Amino acid sequence: MATVPLNIDSLVGAALAPILGVAAFWFLQLIFIEIQKRILSKLRHRHEAFCRFTNYIGILFQTICQILGYTVTGSGITSFQVTVNYGKVQPKKEKTGILEWIARSFLLFGPFFIPAGLVLLASYFVIGKGFMFPTSVHYTFVESLTGFFASLFKFTTEFVSFLVNIDLFNPLHIGFLFVILFFGFGIRPSYIREKREEKIDILHDLILIKDHLVKKPLYILAIICVIYVFYLLSLFLNPIVYFGLFSIFGWMSLTAIIALLLTYPVCLLIKATDEIRTHLKIVPFITLIVSYVVARVFFINYPIKQAESVSLLLMSISTIVIAILLIKYKKTNSFKTPSKMKHMRVADGKKRTSKK
Repeated sequence: MATVPLNIDSLVGAALAPILGVAAFWFLQLIFIEIQKRILSKLRHRHEAFCRFTNYIGILFQTICQILGYTVTGSGITSFQVTVNYGKVQPKKEKTGILEWIARSFLLFGPFFIPAGLVLLASYFVIGKGFMFPTSVHYTFVESLTGFFASLFKFTTEFVSFLVNIDLFNPLHIGFLFVILFFGFGIRPSYIREKREEKIDILHDLILIKDHLVKKPLYILAIICVIYVFYLLSLFLNPIVYFGLFSIFGWMSLTAIIALLLTYPVCLLIKATDEIRTHLKIVPFITLIVSYVVARVFFINYPIKQAESVSLLLMSISTIVIAILLIKYKKTNSFKTPSKMKHMRVADGKKRTSKK
C-alpha cells in the first residue's frame, strides 16, 4: 500500500487532472469533426455519392453503439435499419430508469469512443511502442496533468512516426491505413443533411448531450461518486491504474483526431480535381500510385535510410505538382467566346451589330 499525503491536492486535484485532460482532447476532437463536416459540405454538390457514403459510415457507427447500449442493458434487439439519413434500432424490451439512460448514453457518447477504441486496439499491432502508461506516482494536480500529457505525447510521437514511415508495400500497413481513413470519415455524428436549411452542427450535438446529462442529475452524481471511489482505491493501492485508464481515453481521442486529419488531404485532393477537365481528373490519383511505386523500386536498387518516408515525400510532391499543373492549364471551364461575332439578339428580339 502506497503512502499518500492527505491534502486537498492529492485527494481532489490529482483526481481531476486526467479528467480535464480527456475533456480538453474531446472538445478538440469535436472541433476537427466540425471542420471536416464543413469541408465535405462544400463537396456535396459535385460529390453527392461520396458525401452520402460518409454519412452512411457515421450513422452505421451510431447504430452499432445503440445496439451495444441495448445489449449491455439487456433490452435485446429485434431489428435495426441503417440508411444514409438515419439509423433505427428496435429493442425487444423497453427499459426504463437508469437502464434507459445508459442505453441513451451509448448512442450519444459511443460514436466518439467505441469506434476509436477498436481502431486503437488495431493500432497496437503496428505502433505497440507508443502505449506507455505513467510510471511514476502522481500526488498533485500538476504532476498528474504532466504525467497524462507525457503519456499522450509518447503515443502521438509513435503514431506520427509510423505514418511518416508507413510502408505501402506492406499489406498490414495498407490495411490499417484504410481502417483509420474509414474511421476518420465515420466518426462524424454531425452528418450532412440533404437540405441546406437543416443545420446539424457541433452545437446541436452538444445540446443533445447537455439535455441528456441534466435530465438525470442524480445519475451524474452517482457516476462522479463511483469514479472518485475508484480513484481513492487506486491511489492507496496502485495509482497507475487510475491514470492509465484515463490515458486510454486520451489515446482514443488522439486516434480520432489523427484519423480526422488524415481525411483532410483526401478531401482536398477530391476538391482539387474538380478544377480539372473530366477526362484528366484521374491523373492525380494515378500519379499518387505510380510515383510511390517508382520511388520505392528505385530505393530498393539504391538503398538509403528512411526510404519509406522519402518515397512518401516524393509521392506527395509529385501529386501536388501534377494537380497544380492540370488545374492551371487544363481547367474544367474551357468555354471561350468566339473572337468575332456578327450580331447578337437582345431581349426584345432585335439584332444588335457587334464589330470586333
